[in-house]
Amino acid sequence: MTADSHDSSSQTSPESQTPADERRPVCIVGLGLIGGSLMQALAAAGRDVYGYNRSTTTVDAALGAGYDASTDLVSTLRRAADDDALIVLATPVTTIDPLLSAVAQTAPDCLLTDVISVKQAVAEKVSRLHPHARYVGGHPMAGTSRSGWTACNPTLFGDAMWMVTTEDHTDPADWTTVARLALEVSAVVVPAAPDAHDRAVAAISHVPHLLAADTAAVGAGESNLALRLAAGSFRDGTRVAATEPALQRAMIEANDVAVLNALSEAIDRLTQARDELRDSGSVAALIDDGHRARMAYEEMAARGREPIVGVTVGAHGWASEMRRQAHEGRVWLG
Repeated sequence: MTADSHDSSSQTSPESQTPADERRPVCIVGLGLIGGSLMQALAAAGRDVYGYNRSTTTVDAALGAGYDASTDLVSTLRRAADDDALIVLATPVTTIDPLLSAVAQTAPDCLLTDVISVKQAVAEKVSRLHPHARYVGGHPMAGTSRSGWTACNPTLFGDAMWMVTTEDHTDPADWTTVARLALEVSAVVVPAAPDAHDRAVAAISHVPHLLAADTAAVGAGESNLALRLAAGSFRDGTRVAATEPALQRAMIEANDVAVLNALSEAIDRLTQARDELRDSGSVAALIDDGHRARMAYEEMAARGREPIVGVTVGAHGWASEMRRQAHEGRVWLG
């Protein structure tokens, strides 16, 4: 029997189908675009969800909209400890050190995840500041160039890819709880190791942010004529450059090694294109490579969700097999 012939319902074990885990309260630390959208999506799904944000303006807006929010971190974490809540860190990686310390002191036994765009840097901080944490990392590939509570959207995660950290030592029950959180807000789970995730997002997110910034700067460099003529290519190619600069820097600089490698490849390709244009009047190599890559992306999108099959969460080798199939483009559908 081939792997494709297995029923995808074999992906989970009976032990991982725990109603208490599925419906446990969720405590979100940080109510910006991602954290706030997650709060709204979970509330719409009927989950008991509450959160913390240091900004009184944000909390007042959340409360005014009928959500459960507080500016008191310690009391929020005490509540999470009493509820055995799933805690979600949803702030930039540069701000999580004191939050991790507070979680370690106040709610040390709670399952912990995050929605931060780098994974190795977060894992290292968790290991240093909360070494006994039950931690399963996460990263939803969703967002807009806007930020803050006013940008939140409860449908933000619909059909979005949500990476869930999958390592050989990952507890299967904890992994399933985090993965099902993503499914509950209509996302699609992609298992990956932290380093593989960081290399991937460097290539498809972080370097594109730098290229978008470069394109925007070049386009606006000489006069307003170029900006007046700008249409789809400029608009689409520079969209992410409108993101708050501090947020862009936080995610890119926290992933510096992977970004350096991907950026070096991008620079090498551009340098080769420049030299070929100068020497032979052609940019065919780069254009052809890019066209093939874009067509491969569109072909994968057209195939839709290809599920991970033949894997029972918690069985011997489950995590490595999840990762292997994810590298083939498959996703976990629960």
